[in-house]
Amino acid sequence: MPATELARIDLRGRTPSTAELRAALPRGGVDVDSVLHTVRPVVEAVRDRGAEAALEFGEKFDGVRPAAVRVPPAELTRALDALDPAVRTALEVSIERARKVHADQRRSDTTTQVVPGGTVTERWVPVDRVGLYVPGGNAVYPSSVVMNVVPAQLAQVGSLVVTSPPQQQFGGLPHPTILAAAELLGVAEVWAVGGAQAIALLSYGGTDTDGIDGTAVGGSDLVPVDLITGPGNIYVTAAKRLCRGMVGIDAEAGPTEVAILADDSADPVHVAADLISQAEHDVLAASVLVTDSVALADAVDEAVTEQVALTKHSERVATALSGKQSGIVLVDDLAQGLRVVDAYAAEHLEIQTLDAAKVAARVRSAGAIFVGPWAPVSLGDYCAGSNHVLPTAGCARHSSGLSVQTFLRGIHVIDYSEAALRDVAPHVLALADAEDLPAHGAAVRLRFEPLEAGAR
Repeated sequence: MPATELARIDLRGRTPSTAELRAALPRGGVDVDSVLHTVRPVVEAVRDRGAEAALEFGEKFDGVRPAAVRVPPAELTRALDALDPAVRTALEVSIERARKVHADQRRSDTTTQVVPGGTVTERWVPVDRVGLYVPGGNAVYPSSVVMNVVPAQLAQVGSLVVTSPPQQQFGGLPHPTILAAAELLGVAEVWAVGGAQAIALLSYGGTDTDGIDGTAVGGSDLVPVDLITGPGNIYVTAAKRLCRGMVGIDAEAGPTEVAILADDSADPVHVAADLISQAEHDVLAASVLVTDSVALADAVDEAVTEQVALTKHSERVATALSGKQSGIVLVDDLAQGLRVVDAYAAEHLEIQTLDAAKVAARVRSAGAIFVGPWAPVSLGDYCAGSNHVLPTAGCARHSSGLSVQTFLRGIHVIDYSEAALRDVAPHVLALADAEDLPAHGAAVRLRFEPLEAGAR
């Protein structure tokens, strides 16, 4: 296999503006608008015809048509019973650590006494029902079941459904490892539907078909959800965009990405391995190294070539690393490097420098930060306890990853006494007049004055 050399962007000796930085940095992503015309008829058909349309599209796109959307509970139990014990143990560790981290995210209601007789309480109320999408493309993602389900459960969501594409080799069921992970987490409702049709069915609901072997699964309601979370391909993302408003969504997730900020203390073998680990996901995955060391950059190039030749998905990895979304950015020093990674706002950011914790504390924009040589992104994908559903495509500048907060709504409860309202009434009236909204003022004034006086 020929050398896999990442493109280089040299920012040394330059002080680009924020806008120039954003334009100069490697960035791939997908054009969601380009597939909206393809996805819209799918969403509309499922909206109008429910499960029947969803199953038809599954047969067209996935090559298999399940007898029903709902997976019979016995299949979940069977999948867990047949699961490789080592995988089961690994999933149990992942679940335990994720629960430990996410349990500390649960918010408490707070009441503020603004004035005597006037309080504002912020109540945190979980979403009633959520749909958790688990992809089924180049790889199998039981870890995504964990990352979506754990925070939803700890937020005390009332009802949740996991949906994942039907697999031809498993008789129209989702991959058995997905089913086993759902069973391990106590998820009772799993749908065998994927792609845009899954997002539409979660949004609009419907009635299931006759079921497998005429079991009681058939004929049951497929209750629509209030919120959809979980990553997916461009068609899933387009469907999320089209259904947003009918339901809430966590984000429009793009291809995965990793940025590594490293100096000459970093081990090039480790850096190369971590770049490759994310490139393994998808040909559109982004792997970016930011460094002030040309020697490290050269050594990483050599290590990448050597490791790509040995990895299972070498063609996919090589395509991702040679794409416009990947590359090596050379900077004058770590201060400039920090400016670069903040402008890039990576989904995953590794800090492999001297005093890595101190450098990491200066980062302002990243989905998740992995500190030092012993915290690779792969750890966060599975067993760190953190969540791996994170903002992509620069959205970490303004958005967070999936957490318990994703599934909670803050509701303000305003409770004022007559005296407290009377005290503040002149200020409400002044602001209502300033905004030329006299009825706003009247709604307060008429509580204390007769109608005739209020009408003057």
